[in-house]
Parts: sequence; C-alpha cells; structure tokens
Amino acid sequence: MVTIRCGNREFSNIKAILFDKDGTLEDSQSFLRELAYKRARLIDAQIPRIGDPLLMAFGIQNNTLDPTGLMAVGSRQENEIAAAAYIAETGRSWFESLAIARNAFTEADKYLPDRSETSPLFAGSLEVLKFLSEAGLKLGILSADSTAGIKSFVTRHQLSSYIQLMMGADCGLSKPDPALFVKACHALGVEPNATLMVGDSQGDIEMAKAAGAAGAIGICWGNPEAAHLETADVAIAQLDEIQII
Repeated sequence: MVTIRCGNREFSNIKAILFDKDGTLEDSQSFLRELAYKRARLIDAQIPRIGDPLLMAFGIQNNTLDPTGLMAVGSRQENEIAAAAYIAETGRSWFESLAIARNAFTEADKYLPDRSETSPLFAGSLEVLKFLSEAGLKLGILSADSTAGIKSFVTRHQLSSYIQLMMGADCGLSKPDPALFVKACHALGVEPNATLMVGDSQGDIEMAKAAGAAGAIGICWGNPEAAHLETADVAIAQLDEIQII
C-alpha cells in the first residue's frame, strides 16, 4: 500500500489505480473526430441531410470533439443506438435503422488510418505507469472502447508489463455504473476503497464515487479547471502530477 499525492489531496493505503483510456492515456481526439465524420458521411450518403444532426449528436461542434460528448465518452454500441435513433426519425423501422447505423460504422472502420499514427500516448504517460507499477501498485484500464481495442492499445504502446487488467464496454457493464468499477477491482484482487480512478469524463468520476473508490482523479490535459471535472476529488493537467509519498 502507498500514499498518493495529487495537488493538495492525499490518498492513503492505495493498492491499485484504474485508468480510463481515451483522453486519459491516449490522445485520441483526432482519431475520434475523423471517425465521427466518416460515420456521419456514410449515413448521409444513404439519407441526405442527416449528416449535420448526427455530428451534433456525436459531440462534434465547429470541427472540435466535445470531451463530454457521445464520441468521447460513449461506447460503440451507445453511438450506434444514437445514430439509429436519428435514422428512425426519417420514418424507417427500428431494425432497419439499426442495420444502417451498424453497417456504416463497420464500413467507416475500413477507411481510417492506422490508429497508431493518429492516437499517440500522451507525453510522459509511459514513465508514470512504469513508476507506479514498480512501486507495487496494481494498474488497470477501464474504457468505453472494446476489450480488444484496449489490448491493441496496450500492445501498441508496449504497456503489458505495467497493465494487469483490461476491461472494455463489452464486459456487460458501462460507465457510470459503479458495478463496473467493483468488477474491475475484484478482478485485480483489491477493494474499491483501496483503488483510485483516473479519468477525463464525468462518467469516470460518478462511477468511482458511487462504487466507494478511494478517490476520483479527473484529468484534462492542459486544463485542470474543466467544468465537467468539478466533482472530482482533485483535477490535474498531466499524469505526472500523481506522486507517491
């Protein structure tokens, strides 16, 4: 067990830290923005004039990814359902709408560049994970991405020596359900009250607090005063603000 200091907060008797992936460890803003555009264009090609409303639903405004929007914090399934709902408003059946959304999402995946080129690890993250792991902490990743997507991320950035748990939205639970955090803790063999959550979304914070986590650390790279992190125990601008004392 260790004591973690973050800003003016200290968290004692910590055994594990769970991290979000997109926006926390991985700088995926460009990738997610381009993915949203491709999905919207493919659907718009079948249903004209639906593209702009879809982009707003995905959380794309003025060519910028909203960190609180659906693409940034939602799972693929949640994005598909949102897209299908807009399609259904054009008079199509629900099952046809879902099929159109899913096919467009699958097709969009084929056109995007290699994620390793567009979603780098945030600077300094590797060093922080290595430091925390060597201090004896158990580390895991909880993400709205699929478990396969998390594993690909871990392999791509050579993090397998440090990350002991990878749990995605396909595990049957999603943020901000506290049961997801509890499930991850049990898989690591630690209690929630000995585990910290680090994430860039309100869902990460709500989940951790409802699960009885030792603490919820919000991160918004370069802007720790982001409004959507105001309920976090502490907010940081970069990962190396997590210190062991």
